[in-house]
Amino acid sequence: MRLEEAKKTFDSLIFETHKVIVGQDELIKQMIVALLANAHALLEGYPGLAKTLAVKTMAQLLDLKFSRVQNTPDLMPSDITGTYLIEETTSGKRTFKFQPGPIFANIVLADEINRATPKTQSALLEAMQERQVTVGNTTYKLDEPFFVLATQNPIEQEGTYPLPEAQSDRFLLKIKTDYPSFDDELEIVNKYAEELKKVILKPVLSKDNLIYLQQLTRQVPIANDIKKYAVTLVTSTRAKKDIIEYGASPRASIGLILAAKARALVEGRKFVSKDDINKMAYPILRHRIILSFEAERQGLHEDDVIKQFLK
Repeated sequence: MRLEEAKKTFDSLIFETHKVIVGQDELIKQMIVALLANAHALLEGYPGLAKTLAVKTMAQLLDLKFSRVQNTPDLMPSDITGTYLIEETTSGKRTFKFQPGPIFANIVLADEINRATPKTQSALLEAMQERQVTVGNTTYKLDEPFFVLATQNPIEQEGTYPLPEAQSDRFLLKIKTDYPSFDDELEIVNKYAEELKKVILKPVLSKDNLIYLQQLTRQVPIANDIKKYAVTLVTSTRAKKDIIEYGASPRASIGLILAAKARALVEGRKFVSKDDINKMAYPILRHRIILSFEAERQGLHEDDVIKQFLK
């Protein structure tokens, strides 16, 4: 598959998604970036902004096994990983048989992840990092490719448990979903408040093609000065103690360069530009920096601080 073919694939992926989702171009692009980087993404926004719908639509366009976990405070870790059931054979002998949970899929939608308790959230940790699940004494490998696309409501909402730093760091991107523009909202109303037409989505990407595109992403060339610029950006978050209490780790540097390569590929370019780094710095860094009390006192948000660094 050449660059032109890859670009055609991404364009049809975006086109098909727009049959269901109105606007939200940046959200769709960033989700594709996460898939190309073979990494997980966290979508944050208020209820009703089509986060869940976007993930479900993307899953339909990829010929992959999909499962959904609706997180609630009473959800148990075994509800995600699976559990052992007692099975009786015809001879009357009883054995334990493993019943896999919804984590055994290629795309897992963890809906409202911050409504589950920390114990249940941690059940996802091993799967996200090691691509395996341990139940009892047995470890089960997960199928490749494996993505967790999670949605969460803003922390200040009732009944949410903030994600531990170690867990949010496992997500390559934290994608912010914003309210649609007036024209987009008008189109949404026209589309969903009148006679509903059934949208038939046809899969655009097969498993093998996706794995190939992930390999192609890593091969996108990046100039040394752009690479240094990206690493300087990440390391400088550790130096500004007045506004950032904890800076981003080397995992952010790896993620930033990988995400920039994926963005270049989606845009149909053969190389990484400085603009790719600047655009991807927000979703890469916003959940990896912890602001100081002084920055919060000034009413600064993570995106404001990243904007200062980019200047």
